[in-house]
Amino acid sequence: MEKKKVAWGITGAGDKIVETLKIMKKIKEQYQDQVEIEVYVSKSGDQVIKYYGISNDLETHFDNIWVEINANSPFLAGNIQLNKYEFFLIAPASSNTVAKIALRMGDTLISNAAIMGQKADVPIYILPADYEEGVTITKLPDGNDLKITLRKEDIEHVQKIAKMDNTSTIKTPEDINKIFAKYY
Repeated sequence: MEKKKVAWGITGAGDKIVETLKIMKKIKEQYQDQVEIEVYVSKSGDQVIKYYGISNDLETHFDNIWVEINANSPFLAGNIQLNKYEFFLIAPASSNTVAKIALRMGDTLISNAAIMGQKADVPIYILPADYEEGVTITKLPDGNDLKITLRKEDIEHVQKIAKMDNTSTIKTPEDINKIFAKYY
């Protein structure tokens, strides 16, 4: 039986990146006979995974990893439109990526692929780093806490993409388990 494929996009969001990687490693192991997870990392995402010291962990556990050269290279948008993937997961998604998708700006690998996937009716799942307005605490790579204030403008973009066809937002990395359970 041929394995199904899923595209996982990583953006420049540091918040929830370590937790997301942990969940994705477990999912890869759990569904190893059913699905192949291909990883696409934005330019900013590449900086973040190095900053958080998880790039080697990502490379050790996932075979197919591509880093953005430009909005169309690697050709993720085309592969999504050709239904190469069951769905496209963007986790975590920076507020920049969420805003680009909400405003239809496909000038990066991940935002372009999401917009093209929406046009081709491919399911898109997005884990926004900024989900609810207010003060939150995130972990820095050194383990220290960072207090950040999530603004209404960022949350409005999250709410906008949540209303788009074939696009769902999730609140926590643990919610990724439910997505895979739905398909496999």
